[in-house]
Amino acid sequence: MMPDLNGLEATRQIRRVSAPTQVLIFTMHHNESLVHDVLEAGARGYLLKSDAEQHIITAVEALLQRQPYFSTQVSETVLDGFLRLGRHGDDSAGKPRLTPREREVIQLLAEGYRNKMIAQKLGISVKTVETHRTTLMRKLGVRSIVDLVRYAVRNQLTDP
Repeated sequence: MMPDLNGLEATRQIRRVSAPTQVLIFTMHHNESLVHDVLEAGARGYLLKSDAEQHIITAVEALLQRQPYFSTQVSETVLDGFLRLGRHGDDSAGKPRLTPREREVIQLLAEGYRNKMIAQKLGISVKTVETHRTTLMRKLGVRSIVDLVRYAVRNQLTDP
């Protein structure tokens, strides 16, 4: 777990400061939504910690050559999602699509942060955090913070 930023926000900041920098996400999570979000944020590679011993050098070399790199499991997850979307035209799993900011807020809530600390970490107002929390609860059909945290844990939305 990164102490101050999650991998998604770190990727955004790195790419904002230095667009040519190649970002490799190194994580144990590989759900489709997270992969999509970090790629959208500018990451060019995604390596699972379980594959690191065998593939870290290959992953870094690929990015040095300006080629993308994905762990096999991640490639399969992305392909499965692509095929499912191609067949059904939308996410057949029925999961609501969260914005990157909503993902950040739900992750920090799941990690135990209060609204004020989330606002400070993300550089937004407490009212904006509350609005995101309310929107998340409506989108996900939950009625409490505990339910939001359960959703985040169940869907691997913590620690990208």
